[in-house]
Amino acid sequence: MKRITLILILFLSFAHHAKCENTESRPWTFWYWMYGAVSKEGIKADLQAMKDVGLGGCYLMPIRGILEKPEYHGEVQQLTPKFWEMVDYAMQQSDSLGLGLGFHICDGFALAGGPWITPEESMQKVVWSDTLINVTKKNQLIPLPQPVKGYDGYYEDIAAFAIPAEKPLPQPHVSGTIVRDENGTFRSKEAGYIQYHFDEPQTIRSMEVIPSGNNIQSQRFLIQASEDGETFHDVRQLIPPRQGWQNTDENYTFSIPETTAKYFRFYWTPEGTEPGSEDLDAAKWSAVLKVKDIILSAEPRIDQYEAKNGSVWRIVDGRSRNYDGGSNLSKDVGSMMGDEHHTSNLQNCALRTTSPIILQPSSFENLPLGTWRIIRFGHTSTGHTNATGGGGKGLECDKFSTEAVNKQISHWFGEFMKRPHANVIKYMHVDSWECGSQNWSKNFAEEFKKRRGYDLIPYMPVYAGIPMENDEQVLRDIRLTINDLINDVFFATVKKCADEYGVQLSSESVAPTMVSDGIEHYKYVD
Repeated sequence: MKRITLILILFLSFAHHAKCENTESRPWTFWYWMYGAVSKEGIKADLQAMKDVGLGGCYLMPIRGILEKPEYHGEVQQLTPKFWEMVDYAMQQSDSLGLGLGFHICDGFALAGGPWITPEESMQKVVWSDTLINVTKKNQLIPLPQPVKGYDGYYEDIAAFAIPAEKPLPQPHVSGTIVRDENGTFRSKEAGYIQYHFDEPQTIRSMEVIPSGNNIQSQRFLIQASEDGETFHDVRQLIPPRQGWQNTDENYTFSIPETTAKYFRFYWTPEGTEPGSEDLDAAKWSAVLKVKDIILSAEPRIDQYEAKNGSVWRIVDGRSRNYDGGSNLSKDVGSMMGDEHHTSNLQNCALRTTSPIILQPSSFENLPLGTWRIIRFGHTSTGHTNATGGGGKGLECDKFSTEAVNKQISHWFGEFMKRPHANVIKYMHVDSWECGSQNWSKNFAEEFKKRRGYDLIPYMPVYAGIPMENDEQVLRDIRLTINDLINDVFFATVKKCADEYGVQLSSESVAPTMVSDGIEHYKYVD
């Protein structure tokens, strides 16, 4: 009886406090305005219902535009006069009901972009061209192709390098029990293999897997080799990296123990597939192999460099070792580099040969005769947008640029703060990170040197997976710098803006889509 009485007293006490006007203890909700299908009658009814059930407020987020689902007959496109009329009414109603409002830092719920962000102010990625040349005479003029046209024509150079080249592999004959479907994709639900056959023995050091979509099965091959096509030996069992859902920006490169053979098999079985989990997202519910292509190479590559250079959020399994033999972490990277900063001078996209193996294009003189790979690095926009937005959709702002972050916030959140009844706005919110990853910016090399203690530019080839001394340490330092800038630039700037507007900051986690510590940024969040 005493226990029942105590429970009843506690319940009544809880019920009493729940009715108190302590707004800080009340739950909030998300309030999505979908496809512009908004009316004053709906706004009033929604807010009154929130008040009636005891909510303290809501995060108002317009989602998508009126043209994406015309069957809803939406008329309230973001940033139009009609939109601001509805926003003003919602704020007035919230004020009259004693409800608070929160707003995201961009249109939609992901993440920080808008039509005012130019390609130069957007998230940046490293790109490169890889050109095979044959130097037959000194001072030979070699054309140097730009890596990509660049997003909307925007592209800037970083550096260029000359590297000794392996002879390209001939085209293999393709056969096996797993064949291409009508769309040209190797597809199977049953165990089997894809076989590459060369007329003469070839030496293989790496391979690139091009999956069809986000397909974990394409990263589970057992690689086998044979001299006669009858007796095969195992070369390497591929293990998928841990990975988030937004993972199709890059392919998968695997290092292979140097192997010389005429036949190479890629055996696959659905058996042993790991059960579903968030960090193997589209992996496994139905174990179907879907591969667009497998590209073998005689060139050594850093294992899973696409993950290690910050292009995508992936974590390489500890059992996936670097087979290229190019890494040597016995020396301190910082002590290897002097203070000289190498600058890029591409001389109208052509260079004169005769140069050391890896130097800046301005130093390309006296390149020895022979076959070389000329790798030209630059950067451009990742092209990611706040895709869940509507009238306010545009490129994602550069997360490593204080100026770009400030511009984004002022053009969206700042406009809400100018409206009548802006006193009801209590929160600035950073919602779902659905903008891919970023591994460069105009200030990245400078920030890298300041934070890591050495110059990144001479190590640019690691971005393309080219083995160098201390490559794994450099790649780790790239990822650490990305994480630092997410916090010290993006979140620090967002927090400063929130404080200046007199509101609090809330946020979702950065991972698992942009390379970062998934919890460190919460030191900025209220």
